[in-house]
Amino acid sequence: MQVFSAIDRWVVRTVSAVAQALLVVAVGAGFYQVLARFVLQSPADWSEVLTRAVLIWAVLLGVALAFRQGAMISVAVLRNALGARGRWLDSLVSAICIGFLLFMAWVGGQMTWRVRFQTVPSLNISISWIYLAIPVGTTLAALAVLARWLEGPDTAADVPGEAQG
Repeated sequence: MQVFSAIDRWVVRTVSAVAQALLVVAVGAGFYQVLARFVLQSPADWSEVLTRAVLIWAVLLGVALAFRQGAMISVAVLRNALGARGRWLDSLVSAICIGFLLFMAWVGGQMTWRVRFQTVPSLNISISWIYLAIPVGTTLAALAVLARWLEGPDTAADVPGEAQG
């Protein structure tokens, strides 16, 4: 269990750093687009597409972080009403979320495979790199739900390894 916890901490920190870096890239590309269009009077065709693609990746990685912290599967009111018997509710919600996320990962993988030969003209890359955010993000989110469920109700309030305020 300690190995899983260490891997979980590393994944959470890495995904968080990547998502933050992607947001910085999106802001930079968006700023450049505004600057190029309104100041230089020569809009760049790549910056809008790059901003969109990077935001897609940032959102799907952020979803995994939100699931890890329990921000999207909160059923605290009902769990508190059930008292000690509320653990079955956590298990049910976690199982439904994991099933849905893995289904989304499978569908996203199929979509990514189907569009592998299409390119984004302004970036000159395969559009499958953008679609890949779906299976990667949802798989990470499913693992986050599993990690949160394995921790149990008492320790799942915070991400392991993060400082408390």
